[in-house]
Amino acid sequence: QVQLVESGGGLVQPGSSLKLSCAASGFAFRRYIMYWYRQAPGMGREFVANIATVDIGTNYADSVKGRFTISRDNANNILYLQMNSLKPEDTAVYFCNTRIDKDYWGEGTLVTVSS
Repeated sequence: QVQLVESGGGLVQPGSSLKLSCAASGFAFRRYIMYWYRQAPGMGREFVANIATVDIGTNYADSVKGRFTISRDNANNILYLQMNSLKPEDTAVYFCNTRIDKDYWGEGTLVTVSS
């Protein structure tokens, strides 16, 4: 049974940093591309970043490029999102995702950026 459990969210001030984690289980983590998405209040879910398997190539949404870094620990089945220079517009629920036979999502972790 595929499980994705996000953690690390919280309330932070603008300009702060936060590191999110996603613990994965129930599938061969190292073999799948992993994604971070986010959903701001009243908005649709949007792509944030993804990371490949073998070459660990990454892609980022323009809105987070240069501020966020996605990484993965294939030995421990954990996906990370390091978020620096946070802005109020980064406020959202952050979800990790993978695509196997279908899309799998975690429950999300809330990040609030406010002074």
